Amino acid sequence: MQNRNKIFDDLSQLMTNAMGVAQGARDEAQTAMKSMMDRWLADRDFVTREEFDAVRAMAQKAREENEALSARIAALEAKKTK
Repeated sequence: MQNRNKIFDDLSQLMTNAMGVAQGARDEAQTAMKSMMDRWLADRDFVTREEFDAVRAMAQKAREENEALSARIAALEAKKTK
């Protein structure tokens, strides 16, 4: 009976160690994949959301200034023709 418990203990220890190794391999693979994806995205010259929003705000401001200048030019031309 004692011999049988020893076998189960050894088997249990072996399975525990195998799970630890599997978890470590999973973590290592996940880290490697994340690193590879980060490098791939960096090579593609993608912009961050913050950069996109900043450029979009600048474009909106330029559009509004353009409209205001167009209105001033139209007013000046109308005044000139009178």
